[in-house]
Amino acid sequence: MSVASSLHHFLRPRLFHSQNLFAAFPHSPQLFILPCRCRIPRPGASASSTTATTTSNEAQLPVCDDDEATMAASERSPIDVNPPRGTRDFPPEDMRLRNWLFDNFREISRVLSFEEVDFPVLESEALFIRKAGEEITQQLYNFEDKGGRRVVLRPEITPSLARLVIKQGKSVSLPLKWFTIGQCWRYERMTRGRRREHYQWNMDIIGISKIRAEAELIHAIVLLFERLGIKSSDVGIKVSSRKVLERVLQLHSMPEKLFAEVCVIVDKLGKVTREEIEKDLISAGVSTQAVQGIVEVLSLKSLSKIEEFLGSEEEAVADLKKLFSLAEHYGYSQWINFDASVVRGLAYYNGIVFEAFDREGKLRAICGGGRYDRLLSTFGYDDIPACGFGFGDAVILELLKEKDLLPDVLRHVDDIVLPLDEELAGPASKIASSLRKEGRSVDIIEDKRLKWVFKHAEKINAKRLILVGNTEWQRGMVIVKNLASREELQVKIDEVASLS
Repeated sequence: MSVASSLHHFLRPRLFHSQNLFAAFPHSPQLFILPCRCRIPRPGASASSTTATTTSNEAQLPVCDDDEATMAASERSPIDVNPPRGTRDFPPEDMRLRNWLFDNFREISRVLSFEEVDFPVLESEALFIRKAGEEITQQLYNFEDKGGRRVVLRPEITPSLARLVIKQGKSVSLPLKWFTIGQCWRYERMTRGRRREHYQWNMDIIGISKIRAEAELIHAIVLLFERLGIKSSDVGIKVSSRKVLERVLQLHSMPEKLFAEVCVIVDKLGKVTREEIEKDLISAGVSTQAVQGIVEVLSLKSLSKIEEFLGSEEEAVADLKKLFSLAEHYGYSQWINFDASVVRGLAYYNGIVFEAFDREGKLRAICGGGRYDRLLSTFGYDDIPACGFGFGDAVILELLKEKDLLPDVLRHVDDIVLPLDEELAGPASKIASSLRKEGRSVDIIEDKRLKWVFKHAEKINAKRLILVGNTEWQRGMVIVKNLASREELQVKIDEVASLS
């Protein structure tokens, strides 16, 4: 059998078009380029070294690797250009809006005298694994790195803050007033304003046990809303204290270890039915009588009612009355209202808690926080009084869109430099360089017609067009056109930067 005949026999069941190939060249001894990836057995290789069982005659023939061919085809196929589900791209127009929002976060933090800090997005898994049935522990993006360490993409920022406070130790003096804007990741069901990754503005006060700290944080939130054009008729802030629920459990002689888990269950109120809440509480070990007491308290919407229930000497009542008094002095009392059902879903809160909500009820909580004096002891260190809040970027943007308060954040460029001849590219670069050293934003354009340049200038809101022409350049001049007034001047090269 000839080589061509043998190849024809071998490839016929594997390659659909091989019959046409050999029909065209039935007796040709020439080398064929085969439409597959092949492995040629080494001379003298045994049959056992091949991946397929062959006869002695076939052992010297190419063996096609179908898996490699499939892989090669897959590598050539177009990839899905969408980001992973629940995540976002930020093209320039979205990035400008994000920067605008972050600038507002930073400005509010500045006027309240907070310092900016940052932490790695990748953290130790142990920092976020807590008991008490927190939903967040089921939503972690966690994995083992190449060094065998268990790590996680942080789902929230407060534990990272606590870690840094512990690390800094006595090298920093209390109180600390820190803020950060960081990315968080949670693998959760997506709804309006809820994604699997988001950016979060956190403000935290470490080392102050008085209610002044909570009052300051709520003041920051209100100042941001006002700065963004949001009114108290649009948004409210629900305030309560976990000490209220803690006291209810004490009155019913329930063990202290149940408290954190009860808070996590109760936080689901509004997401699941009251019957489901009661069933989960009983499953957790809460007595039927205590369940009824919890449900009764959660229905209370005024501070006076809580005072009647617990008594005016109760610590939770005193804390809340102090907060509402401070709110009057700050001038934001119309923004806040008492709501005993607010407990927050994270286990480490232990005092006053609060949530901002849209009054129409169309969105999830805009932001939330509270006191967490006992967080550091969960990591094996001495506790320090602390409170803070997290404010996500996604929900507030949805609210601003709903209220038609999103700004038109346009691109702005100071100067466009246009050489009118190819040989003037160098001089144009020199002018652009001198302007940039003065802090002006400059775009150099080449090989474009003036009509296109003017349209481009309008699109990027350029202030000036600087034309570099041969005649003017030889006289040490350029043409500067004010794009707003349409005024056109010939200006000395060294005076371009100083000309407004």
